[in-house]
Amino acid sequence: MITTETELLHFLDKHKLAYQRVEHPPVYTCTEAEQYNLDLPTISIKNLLLCDKKEECFYLVVTLCVNNLDLKHLAVQFQASRLHFASEQILERLLGASRGAVTMMGLVNDVDHQVELWMDAQVWEGENFLCPALVNTATLVLSKESLHRFFELSGHEMHWFDL
Repeated sequence: MITTETELLHFLDKHKLAYQRVEHPPVYTCTEAEQYNLDLPTISIKNLLLCDKKEECFYLVVTLCVNNLDLKHLAVQFQASRLHFASEQILERLLGASRGAVTMMGLVNDVDHQVELWMDAQVWEGENFLCPALVNTATLVLSKESLHRFFELSGHEMHWFDL
């Protein structure tokens, strides 16, 4: 399991995935992270790990920071029972991340493919994305091409949803 930022960066370098790293004070919300946005055309996203009522199905949901999610509406789109936020223990076990550092990069740790990746269709319209680096003190800027390759390497297919 990749549990540190250094290990994640090594993985990205090993697979020749281009990124830019930005260090900042700890952030826990999109609002806090916005203070350290780069002057690059990037998409600010929030990543949420959700699970069904029985905690048997897990969903990494990626949407724009400005969007509010209706979990009942998402459950219908995902064909899932009632959704709720996964506990910090589940987050750490499945993605190797903690609160404030939920990230698509954590899918590298989901080797058993227990987590489905659900992407807001609006998000994928962008070209560069801000992703926590498994910590809440550094953000990576990755291109759409690099992210797509990362998903291929991790074996995660993108599913789409609309708000």
